[in-house]
Amino acid sequence: MDWLGHGGSDGLHGYVHSLDDAVSDMKIFLEKVLNENPGLPCFCFGHSTGAAITLKALLDPKVESRIAGAVLTSPAVGVSPSHPILLVLAPIASFLLPTYQCSSAYKKGSPVSRDPEALIAKYSDPLVYTGPLRVRTGYEILKITSYLQQNLRKLRVPFFVLHGTADSVTDPVASQKLYVEASSTDKTMKLYDGFLHDLLFEPERDAITQDIIQWLNSRV
Repeated sequence: MDWLGHGGSDGLHGYVHSLDDAVSDMKIFLEKVLNENPGLPCFCFGHSTGAAITLKALLDPKVESRIAGAVLTSPAVGVSPSHPILLVLAPIASFLLPTYQCSSAYKKGSPVSRDPEALIAKYSDPLVYTGPLRVRTGYEILKITSYLQQNLRKLRVPFFVLHGTADSVTDPVASQKLYVEASSTDKTMKLYDGFLHDLLFEPERDAITQDIIQWLNSRV
């Protein structure tokens, strides 16, 4: 699903007033999927901020009880603004200039794949937002990562977290913290040495896809 302001959804492209709205939308979407597929196990897949949204939804006991597992690639459990002062300014700026595009908010031009052709394919897609991060969106990402950091122990759903060690967009160390602190009895982590943020756009994406399929197959 595309969350508000992303992909083909309504709203200003790249702008999210509240990620809690995206979490609520995801719960409605899951309800629809579950109702249309009675008796089948339901797995969630989330990448980056999508993985953060997935995680927050899974912390709801009503959702947790109906989900068989989750695959999380490069989850936004930890992100780093380009300067610590931005953590202080973000709440104010997001209130005063929510849609402003801040090119210096995060590490500019962070590469997300080591495959040039995959990058061209990704960024030539008109549904992919390529502009600077909007202030409110950045603040909402900081807020959800902070919430998750404080509530990792509440996660009980089986999960498989995958992260590249050279990811400069989301923090692989935060994924390790997720793996260690989550209360899930069935949890798996795989770090890919030297890989970047968009694992499924990396040259080794076929092998990574097989890792995910193997994890899913062993649980169905």
